[in-house]
Amino acid sequence: MTMIDNGTQATPAEIKQSVAELEDEAITIIREVAAECRNPVLLFSGGKDSAVLLHLAAKAFRPGSLPFPVMHVDTGHNFEEVITYRDMLVEHYGVKLVVASVQASIDSGRAVEETGPRASRNRLQSVTLLDAIAEHKFDAAFGGGRRDEDKARAKERILSFRDHFGQWEPRAQRPEPWNMLNAKIRPGEHLRAFPLSNWTELDIWRYIGIENVALPSIYFSHRRTVVERNGMLLSVGGPVVLEAGEKAFEETVRYRTVGDASCTGAVRSTASNVEEVLVEVAAARITERGATRADDNFSDSAMEDRKREGYF
Repeated sequence: MTMIDNGTQATPAEIKQSVAELEDEAITIIREVAAECRNPVLLFSGGKDSAVLLHLAAKAFRPGSLPFPVMHVDTGHNFEEVITYRDMLVEHYGVKLVVASVQASIDSGRAVEETGPRASRNRLQSVTLLDAIAEHKFDAAFGGGRRDEDKARAKERILSFRDHFGQWEPRAQRPEPWNMLNAKIRPGEHLRAFPLSNWTELDIWRYIGIENVALPSIYFSHRRTVVERNGMLLSVGGPVVLEAGEKAFEETVRYRTVGDASCTGAVRSTASNVEEVLVEVAAARITERGATRADDNFSDSAMEDRKREGYF
């Protein structure tokens, strides 16, 4: 017997059925948006959620190929393992990769880089994303956001409409009664589609185990040189430099989420496979973003503020 999210017991068969229902829902959303929209794109960070999303999209159109490209908004502050994984996965699925560069946005003057030892490029992704959507004339973007990640994302509809400036206004979103989706886009709008809205972190890992979805190696325990800052373990090197009084040390860690290396922390863990990660996730009492993403903890409304600016 295994615990399910509400604390009750469920058999492996019941868990598998629950995950299968989530898969069916996600595939239906992907197919409906692809059918209704002229030029969609799938946003891909190299993290576990976007890996599951790409797996579902490939499954939705099998045995045909994916009818839309994959786009990575590249901050330039990446974990090397994630870029290696991204390129491997794109080759595996035979999909077109569009790389939208935050560095290019900075060089062109479209974005202004933060300064100081704790500067991050994470907030700058909104400008780069919106420019890429305009450049390639994408009218829909699939994202891997889930409602359980953050209270701002809990407000998100499965189909999230953005105005001419790419901004999100929660009060202007369309109702979705009885899971009826309306993908009709008004002039000047584009939409973000979130097929994983009703999934939890535990569901994601269960699906990874059932479907044998490949992930970057940093999702499993490994030794890494880190510094502890504001309760988070940041990987030393690249954008993270030691401040006065800080000391780097070796620790056995893994990552619960993948993002800009300047603000994405690791957690102490010896979980080296999916089964061991599932045990950890089932016992966790804080979401992965709440525990390991400094940019989300900047203020109580940090995520909602960025979403209003055009963030994922």
